[in-house]
Parts: sequence; C-alpha cells; structure tokens
Amino acid sequence: MSPLVPAAYRPVLGTPVFRRLLGGLAVSYLGDGMSFLAVAWLAIEISPADSAGLWVGGAVAAYTLPGVVGALVFGRWLRRFPARRILLADNAVRAVFLGAVPVAWAAGLLSPGLYVVLLAGSSLLHAWGSAGTYTLLAELLPPQQRFPANTLVSTLTFAATIAGPAVAGLLVSHVSAAVVIGIDALTYVVLAVVVLGLPEAVRPVGPAGPVDAGEGRGGFALLRAERGLLGLLALTWTFNFLYGPVEVALPLHVTQDLEAPGSLLGLYWMFFGIGAVVGGLAAGSLQRLPLWPVTVAIVIGWGACLVPFALGAPAPVTVASFALGGAIYGPFVALSITLMQQNAPPEHLASVLAARSAALLTAAPLGTALGGPVTAALGPDSTLGVSGLTTVTLGAVAGLVLLASRGTRRTRTTTPAARERRGDAMTEEQRPHPPHLDAADYGTAHSG
Repeated sequence: MSPLVPAAYRPVLGTPVFRRLLGGLAVSYLGDGMSFLAVAWLAIEISPADSAGLWVGGAVAAYTLPGVVGALVFGRWLRRFPARRILLADNAVRAVFLGAVPVAWAAGLLSPGLYVVLLAGSSLLHAWGSAGTYTLLAELLPPQQRFPANTLVSTLTFAATIAGPAVAGLLVSHVSAAVVIGIDALTYVVLAVVVLGLPEAVRPVGPAGPVDAGEGRGGFALLRAERGLLGLLALTWTFNFLYGPVEVALPLHVTQDLEAPGSLLGLYWMFFGIGAVVGGLAAGSLQRLPLWPVTVAIVIGWGACLVPFALGAPAPVTVASFALGGAIYGPFVALSITLMQQNAPPEHLASVLAARSAALLTAAPLGTALGGPVTAALGPDSTLGVSGLTTVTLGAVAGLVLLASRGTRRTRTTTPAARERRGDAMTEEQRPHPPHLDAADYGTAHSG
C-alpha cells in the first residue's frame, strides 16, 4: 500500500473485494453527478418555454422522491433478500428506466410527461439500493473497517458532485443531455457487473432466506422500537431539513445581496465540495473518538459556519466559511451510517437503512420548500443566519440529551442491585466485556 495513503484507510483499501466495490461505486457516482446537471437540462430542452420551470421541478422531484414510495411499498418483499440482490435490483431498475430516456429521445418520442415517468420509475428502488450498498459493506468487512469504508464511499459522492457536473457541462454543449443520462444508465450496468463478481458475504447481516413473523417488521417499525436509532434519524432528518433553505437563500444572496454573477455561486459550491472531500478523507482518525459526540459537534460546527452570512461578512470571508462548513460536514454521512450499522439489529440492517434513506429523501426538499417563503420574508442573508443558528440550537439540544442519557445510565449502574446484576464484585480480569466495544464506542452504544 502506498505511503501516501493515510494509515486509517490502509487496512480497508488492502481488501481486494472492497477495492473492486469501491471502483464500481466510483463509476456509478460519477454518472449520478453527471445526471445532477443533465436531468434539469434535458427538461429545459424538451419542455415548452412557458412551462419549463414546472417541468424542471417535476423532473428533479421524480429523480429522487419516488424512492420514498418504493421503500414503503416494496419493503415487504425486498427485506427478505440479502444485500447483494437488493443492490442488483436497484442497478437493474436504474439502468432500464434511465436507458430508456435516450432511446425515446432518439426515436422522437420523449415528451415531458414520459420523461418524468421514466425518471420516477428509475428512482423507485433507490432508497433500497443505498441501503443495500451499506449493508453489503457491513457484510464484507469486519466491524473495525466499516467506518473507514463508509467514509471513502460517502466521500466519493462529494467528489462526484464536483467532477460529474463539470463533465456533463462539457457533454451537453456538444450532444443532448439525453445522451448524458444514457451514460449514467451504463454506469449502473458497470456497477451491477462488479457486484455480480463479488464473493459471497463472509459475515451475512441480513436474512438469506424467508424470515419469520418477528423478522417481518418493516424498517420504520424497527426504528420506532429502537430509541437510539430513532433519535439518530430525528437528528439527521432535522439537520437535513434545516439545510434545505440554504439551497434557496444562497443563490439569492449572490444575486441580490452581493449583486454578483453566477460564477460566484459556482465558487461557493466548488469550495464546499472540495472542503467536504478533504474533511471526509480526514475523518479516518475520528474512528478512535466516541462517534455520537463527534456527530453532534458536526451539527453545531456546520451551523456556526452559516452565521457570517447574517453578519454582513464580505464574500471572501463567507466563501472561506462555506468551505470550512463543507470540511466539517464531510464526515457526517459516514458517521451516521456507522452508528446505524453498529446499533441496528444485524438481521434487519437493510430494512433499517432503507427506512432511513426514505425518510431523509423528504427532509431537504421540505426544507427547500420552506426556504422560499422564509427567504422572501427575511431576506437571503438573514435566512442563512437563521438556518445556521437553528442548526446550532439543534446540536446543542442533541448534546444535552446525550449527556442526560449517559448520566442516567451511570446512575443505574452504580446502585448495589445493578452492581450485583452486572458482576461488579468480580475482578477486572473476571468481568465479562461486551464484544467490539471499547471506550471510543461508549457514546455510540449507550446513547438514546
């Protein structure tokens, strides 16, 4: 392994099966990054000028939101299958429906309505596909390698948001955006071939066959039953929801408050993406820290980085602050996924992760919808500041809840009856210890 690779990632990158999967995911995520631009661009190309805005909004929503429906409707069947089959099913659906877009375009049959239908079909299983990806990582890798693996995979998504739109921008200027979406479809074929070539899971965490009545509960029911998982989902959902207004207020801050060209907006997002990649890769060292407190600190840190907008800071300062916010946010996805992997019942991990993905698909869009009227009422700079301060408050409340839950646990385990039940009369050598649990995991295992 090259000495340029950080030590935290050498063990996981030294695993051939993970390197193959990471390569397939990199190709697929690059295709998704290209579609991030191409989906809206093609809607503009094929829609009447007087209704283009409506069709663009419909296309963007259709590319993501039906995953919520898929998580609810197909869960009864998909949660019975191992992670690899779930991921392959999503790859097949994405490839077929997205591949139909350039075919219909070339045949002159691609109307705006058909386009939205095809995009909606492509996203039906995508919440399950995301769940299958992270469940497969948990199956293929030992527990101590999951956080670095999650970090590398989530960092790829940030890198794709930088490289994908840049590549797509070059392509749509020479060929139709429909061709770019067709390329995205091919990237799912590449990922499917990679997944088919992977060995059988060495540590299955999901059912390999039919499940019994107890295992038949859906992911949302399991989340409701597990207080710690439900709290993590609530924190993540609210965090994403409070981010939603940023996507509305930041462009208006550039055009109205600063009266600057669109290139400055591109600069904000470029530096955010670079910061997220750097922060995500630097997060390998965080696996030695208690994951719950670090997750809460990220929420507070991101919110604080938005406050300079409300203080009237000049553009260079807010660009730097936004880049720092990206670096702080970078590890968040990997941390929250790792907490789910550690705390969810292993046999239900795919169902729990699919429910998580479905719930989070609604958070940012709802926040974005709220961002419109809030920005109109407060102004762009104040909206960014309010989003930041509310996010800081969210993190502070989560931190207090975490401290209270740990204090409650200490109180329970210091009573004579509790000491007797837990074998505190034993010597340190005789006392049983839970597997895969050390001081660094204390906040993860006992938070609620």
